[in-house]
Amino acid sequence: MNPTAAHPKLKTGTPPMLWAARIARFLVGIVFIFSGLIKLNDPVGTQIKFEEYFEVFALDIPLLHDFFMGLVPFTLTMSVLFCAAEIILGVALMVSYKPKVTTWLLFFLIVFFTFLTFYSAYFNRVTDCGCFGDAIKLKPWTSFGKDVVLTVLILFIIGHRNRIKPRNTGWLVGLTAVFTLGLGIYAIQFLPPLDLLPYAVGKSIPAQMKPSEPLRYKYVMEKGGKTQTFETYPTDTTYKFKEMVLVNEGAKPKITDYRVWNDNLEGDFTQQTFTGNKLFVIVKSTKDIDAGSIPAIRSLVRGLQSSSIETYILTSVSDDEINAFRTQYQLDIKYYKVDATVLKTIMRSNPGTWLMKEGVVLGKWHFNTTPDAETVRKLVN
Repeated sequence: MNPTAAHPKLKTGTPPMLWAARIARFLVGIVFIFSGLIKLNDPVGTQIKFEEYFEVFALDIPLLHDFFMGLVPFTLTMSVLFCAAEIILGVALMVSYKPKVTTWLLFFLIVFFTFLTFYSAYFNRVTDCGCFGDAIKLKPWTSFGKDVVLTVLILFIIGHRNRIKPRNTGWLVGLTAVFTLGLGIYAIQFLPPLDLLPYAVGKSIPAQMKPSEPLRYKYVMEKGGKTQTFETYPTDTTYKFKEMVLVNEGAKPKITDYRVWNDNLEGDFTQQTFTGNKLFVIVKSTKDIDAGSIPAIRSLVRGLQSSSIETYILTSVSDDEINAFRTQYQLDIKYYKVDATVLKTIMRSNPGTWLMKEGVVLGKWHFNTTPDAETVRKLVN
């Protein structure tokens, strides 16, 4: 007796290609959810990446310069919506919610991301696409390769979309939408819940400015049309130098561009920021600053005047701008200059406060959560 005749269900087992489509669906969903969560944890960081891209496009395509620059004021909203879309669509794919619509939306989204990463890699214009925020740094071609793989997987899923049984999981997708938008708004109003930047609380700034171990290089040389690699520079002068490659990439300093200075006679002030107790008021711009937050910061500064905590302003604006700002808001404390990109990395709000003791970060506050003087004094004691 034929066993398959007696048991017809044995004939209808899940085909291998359908299993492959299911695996692809879960892989794509997980990657999109992870990517979206990491970026939505820090939407201002993603906003900065959008601004970089639009500024580059404006320079590279003069005909559309005004169009791309016109998008810059909306980059924070775009950041939240795009990151939320990644998570929502990733969840929808995994729970089979409207699979036909979901797969096509994912396809259009990955085509957009693939274009951005290709542009970064081929033209070397934005060297870090920010695909996984600051959690995982990918080189441009690696990011592009990742997006190509995701595109292939999504196309494979689209080819099997008619076999995906729709499920009544709209409530779960709706909850995901509420959660993601809430996370994005929270991160904007109160700083990222998970600070993955090198200037986070608990991090030692001077320690991160040094390599974790001696840097090792290999030397690529050429002789007689043949290329050879050496761990030490060859003494044979007949070799022609081609390139020097860092072997232990992970040992590089995490911070390479932190510098604090004053245009007056004091000059460089970087090392002084690592001594004693320092509270810095971060002013990235005076044009879009939240004026309503200044009274709390002013109260904090005045409350620390008789303590061991020195207070300064760190800014990237011109001397005239910062002096007008200090006068307008009655912040009679010294100011020092820091590169604008570094300030964006240190603080995701404008203004914000940043506390260090002997170069170790003890506190970082959004202007909506400026602490009182007593809280700050307790942290340094």
